[in-house]
Amino acid sequence: MANKIETVQALVLNTQPAFEAVLCDKSIAFQREAEFAMQIMQANDCLIDCAVKNPQSAIDAVTNIAAIGISLNPAKKHAYLVPRKGKICLDISYMGLMDLAIQSGSIRWAQAVLVHAADRFTIIGVDKPPVHERDPFAKDRGDIIGVYVVAKTADGDYLTETMTRDEIDGIMNRSESVKAGKTTPWKTDYGEMAKKTVVKRAQKYWPKTERLEKAVHYMDTDGGEGIVLNPEVKQLTSEQMDEVLARVAAFTDAEALASYWPELVAYLRDTASMSQYEHIKQAVADRGAALKAPVQEEAA
Repeated sequence: MANKIETVQALVLNTQPAFEAVLCDKSIAFQREAEFAMQIMQANDCLIDCAVKNPQSAIDAVTNIAAIGISLNPAKKHAYLVPRKGKICLDISYMGLMDLAIQSGSIRWAQAVLVHAADRFTIIGVDKPPVHERDPFAKDRGDIIGVYVVAKTADGDYLTETMTRDEIDGIMNRSESVKAGKTTPWKTDYGEMAKKTVVKRAQKYWPKTERLEKAVHYMDTDGGEGIVLNPEVKQLTSEQMDEVLARVAAFTDAEALASYWPELVAYLRDTASMSQYEHIKQAVADRGAALKAPVQEEAA
């Protein structure tokens, strides 16, 4: 295990050039985030194994911290590293998502709250905060019946988004891990996932910012977090798909293809459905592997 930890530590430290190249928030320091990343991985053998078996996923996760502009600082509870489908993913919490919206100027503040059966919850207007009366000292407030998030915009307006328990469970039941009967955050931290779900839905109606959109796109694609609200909103035409795939196939150098990937992701974020994104991503991975194979054979 000691050798694995040393290998992963070297891997994380070697991401510094890529990290600093995409850094969008100068308050986030590589050294601190690298330390947080190692602390998280050393506390989870599964993460260490994922990093050893799939080092690129560890590199991508650490680099995405800089690209999105979020911290792994455990005191903030904004983001975590988690093992998912054999790779390491950057997992953004509902608090992290709201903080990104605030820091990027989309909103002034926001709060996500669970509603229980014994609570009194009322919407009193589209531009006013809701009324939520509850006894914080009650031993039993009843089952969770819904969740809401209220946000205040830069103009002083209030935006409230609500979801019923049935709506939340409908989203939960789309998760592949839940369908497979695995232990997931939906089982261990249902309330947190419910809040995350309503925040993700609400942010569609908040003023748009690049950082917020980038974070949500990551969560829906590479993050693979299992909260799919509307995965087929955007769609490339068949001709556009053919053009993208043909361009990927035309690359003759693996490094050039890797350099092109960020540009392609930016294009797909605004134009492609999630299934199309996954298809193109696999095509890029396959082409990259094919280009690297002859080089590796020569080195052997």
